[in-house]
Amino acid sequence: MSTKPTYEQAQLHLQVYEQRREAKLRQARDWFFKNYHVTTLDDAMRVAPMGSETGAFASMVLSYWEQACALLNYGLLHEDLFFETSGEFFGVWEMVKGVVPAFRQRFVAKTFYANLEKAAQRYEQWMEERSPGHVAAMREFMKKMQAEMPKAA
Repeated sequence: MSTKPTYEQAQLHLQVYEQRREAKLRQARDWFFKNYHVTTLDDAMRVAPMGSETGAFASMVLSYWEQACALLNYGLLHEDLFFETSGEFFGVWEMVKGVVPAFRQRFVAKTFYANLEKAAQRYEQWMEERSPGHVAAMREFMKKMQAEMPKAA
């Protein structure tokens, strides 16, 4: 975007940020980044089974970012402002992108996390134009961090 954010976009951006500060979502985000390191649908179901607290944590994080990215994709949030201040969604996408196709197939849901995916694809291009090599460095950092973390039960 080449325009400045509107007042309404800035207000919504602050509301989206404020929701990230909610105690249960903060707890879920902390758990997610420490534990949700999955490569298969079976891994995902083992680490965060439906109906469990960890399943609720994973769902909270993923649905939060799916909703925030939907607001972005529909133009309700200013893209440059969002990308400049909200890189966490990209990290979340990186952690789940390998298992999303299996979820889509299992639940016959072609749009499962499609807003998150679409925003992440744009972010990667946006970031490479502004800071070439950043995305690759972030992926390497995430891979290293994952290798150093104990496996979730």
